[in-house]
Amino acid sequence: MEHEVPKASVPDLRTKLLERAQSINERIDDHQTAIAELSAERRECLEELIAAGMTQIQIANALGMSRGRISQLMSAGVRPERAFFGTGKVTVAIGGKLETGRADGKPLVVASGEAFGAYERLADLLRTLGLDSESEIVPPPGLLQLNRPNLVVLTSPRLLPFVGQVLDSDPHLAFTSDDRGWYLVDKTTNTEYRSPSDGGEPVDYAYLGRLPRPDGKGTFLYLAGIHAPGTAGAVHHVETHLPELYRDVKNRRWSMIVATRFDPATRKTVDTSAVTPTYRHDNA
Repeated sequence: MEHEVPKASVPDLRTKLLERAQSINERIDDHQTAIAELSAERRECLEELIAAGMTQIQIANALGMSRGRISQLMSAGVRPERAFFGTGKVTVAIGGKLETGRADGKPLVVASGEAFGAYERLADLLRTLGLDSESEIVPPPGLLQLNRPNLVVLTSPRLLPFVGQVLDSDPHLAFTSDDRGWYLVDKTTNTEYRSPSDGGEPVDYAYLGRLPRPDGKGTFLYLAGIHAPGTAGAVHHVETHLPELYRDVKNRRWSMIVATRFDPATRKTVDTSAVTPTYRHDNA
């Protein structure tokens, strides 16, 4: 007689099989991520060996590979600078404001159009690197969870005061304010950078850097203009200078100030330039 599976056990069997399939999927994803990161590290090593004066034939002989395989590895796979942002899905946190005067009387937390446009531009860059991203609008008073991996933070300490406290760890640069408004300071040269846009000139300044997480277990990227056009310009600067930035600082702690020139009509970034050195933080 053919044995029949008791009906009551079918849902249990399906549940177990689904759980097993889910576990396998997660393990495959983990392995694929690890392989992608190792491939990027290998490509970076090969590029550095070439920069150090070795030929592709010499590298091939040392690694027991063909010259063609070395050439293939250097042109394929994940770009090394992907590691500038992390190893997985990137969260981009944006300081928000309360929008009042709505018909329903309920305030809504919103980000400025320029700040969200900066996120969208950053998301496009991340996609070219094979990284997914999501935005997170942080409501007032700007309490942001910084202790997590793959985090990028946009907007100034005016909206995110907790980030301002972390900025105190930067030995070279700082955001500060007085009765004239917010501005940036190069503590190394004792130079103030106040936004010319306050006087009508279409130029703003922005802070770019990697800061320590409060728990001491990692870092996060921070891009913030004195005003919104500066934040958009900070993203533009990373986008247009990513390979050299990554070669220079890797995942160490660092900071710099960038000037952004923008179109006064559209407020879109025209160009950016560094106005300070790329400062590496001590013991970082």
